[in-house]
Amino acid sequence: MSQTTLDDDDLFTEAASEMREDVESSLAAARDALPDADAVWETDADNTLGALNGLRSALDVGDASEHLRDAKKWYTMGEQADAFEDAEELAEEIEEVAELIEDIERAHEQVGELASTIPQLRSALEDAEEDDADADADADAETAEA
Repeated sequence: MSQTTLDDDDLFTEAASEMREDVESSLAAARDALPDADAVWETDADNTLGALNGLRSALDVGDASEHLRDAKKWYTMGEQADAFEDAEELAEEIEEVAELIEDIERAHEQVGELASTIPQLRSALEDAEEDDADADADADAETAEA
């Protein structure tokens, strides 16, 4: 075996190790960018709309999607080069983070829709209460006249 071949093998092993580190560090950064569980669960809002807006803010994935994209990029390069001994394990980790980000983004969207609906619902309920109060007043007036 020539010295060049040995050096190439060493370089490939080193590059594979660096790619794995890049995948793992990108996944760690993606996890770190996800919302804190307590921020999603706890609120100090005075009303429903405030709670929903706080929850919507807490459900922001920040840079997690970009970090996940980097992890996928490095994983794809390493997988195509057959550089990972346990590619399936890395793929599972990537998929877990991707699913978590999708769940959070879906919840963020749902909370946003609900937050935009609540003021309209409140207004409609207030109008219904006013109509009911007006109807009661009219009924009382008719009873008094009779």
